[in-house]
Amino acid sequence: MLLALSVIATQIATIIRVLLRPHRDPASRISWVAVVLAVPVVGVIGYLLMGETSIGRRRAARVRLALEALPPPVSDPAPDVPPRYEQLFHAGRSISGYPPVGGNTARLAEDSNAAIVGLVADIDAATDHVHVLFYIWLDDGNGLRVVEALRRAARRGVACRAMVDDIGSRALVRSPHWAAMEGDGVRLARALRVGFPLLRPLQGRIDLRDHRKIVVIDNRITWCGSQNCADPEFRVKPRFAPWVDTMMRLEGPIALQNQHLFASDWMSWGGDDISALLRDACEGSGEGFAAQVIASGPTERNSAMPEIFQTLIYAARRELVVTTPYYVPNGPLQAALCAAGHRGVATTLVVPARNDNWAVAAASRSYYADLLAAGVRLLEYPLGLLHAKTLTLDGEVTLIGSANMDRRSFDLNYENNILLQDPATTAAVRARQEAYIAASREVTREEVAAWPAWRRLWNNTVAVVSPLL
Repeated sequence: MLLALSVIATQIATIIRVLLRPHRDPASRISWVAVVLAVPVVGVIGYLLMGETSIGRRRAARVRLALEALPPPVSDPAPDVPPRYEQLFHAGRSISGYPPVGGNTARLAEDSNAAIVGLVADIDAATDHVHVLFYIWLDDGNGLRVVEALRRAARRGVACRAMVDDIGSRALVRSPHWAAMEGDGVRLARALRVGFPLLRPLQGRIDLRDHRKIVVIDNRITWCGSQNCADPEFRVKPRFAPWVDTMMRLEGPIALQNQHLFASDWMSWGGDDISALLRDACEGSGEGFAAQVIASGPTERNSAMPEIFQTLIYAARRELVVTTPYYVPNGPLQAALCAAGHRGVATTLVVPARNDNWAVAAASRSYYADLLAAGVRLLEYPLGLLHAKTLTLDGEVTLIGSANMDRRSFDLNYENNILLQDPATTAAVRARQEAYIAASREVTREEVAAWPAWRRLWNNTVAVVSPLL
């Protein structure tokens, strides 16, 4: 009897915590309450381990102190942004504090291997510093090309700093190449260290990760996109290969904003103070375009990333094209895409035909029927795992970066993206999207309507559970 009362009291206390926890959407609250009531012990333990998005008080304090120590990046005068797009950059600034800066230029890498070739060339040409941050960095062909480039740069006196996520890049950290970089003078850091796995959950959720991909060279060049530092064959999940990514090389004042973001992570997770670099101005091109870094994460404003996606989707008037590997939206984001289709915007969503995450694959397909009914063109890419995270609207605005359209990117990961307004650069991204579309198979309303009941039941069940993850 005493044990039963203890379980009931624990259930009640956990449910109260679920209901009082700030920044939680109603669907997630309902799901957790149902689980705690249905399976009391498992539900309570599950909530304590996976139900909250806290990195821990000490870590949060370190992030706050690092940001307070950093001066804002030097900004050029406000660029000439068309009035119809000013609201987009206002929304971005409200999240990360970075204003749009003008005078930027960009080049889209042809493919994943070409991106590494270009990155290595930039490292080899660096004269002052090279800063690199990747979620996943493998000790494969492309990964070691970057390792060797950093070692060469460090040996010739360039200040090199390399940072990885402690889980995503654990294989490299444990390899001799990590120590070899340090031996040649590359300064190293690991974001969100796990430590002893059994104790880590007591200090903050273990699966909150640094998913960013940032490269900054000499305060004037930066790389941004979806690509991890690895071969497209991605040997850790070879049966889904190749990984199909999009990377962009940008030059101009936008590099200083990515520098600020790198510095905040670097100084949060044990790196030296590099705030002095942010006091250097980077002159832009008079013919360049407006761009802005948009960062999100567990210590940033809640729901920042889905808010940006929704803002961009509602701003589209003629055309909207989205590529994402993981489409598990919250309610408002799904509604925004459907609304775009309903109001006559030519809306296209491209996702992988085969996903490396079975739960995401099932949950994604639960949204197909409503998207197709709204007039959204839906395609599945069959030639590997389409990992590119891109959004273009009306042929003039592009969002590119690391964030997916799923809860992990919305609430659990540190992400980095760049928003830019430029018809020429957007045309290049749009051409890449069109190449994905041309290789894809279109999903029809008739096809989805013909799915057997067991398949719809499976997809919808996984989608119902997704707010717990």
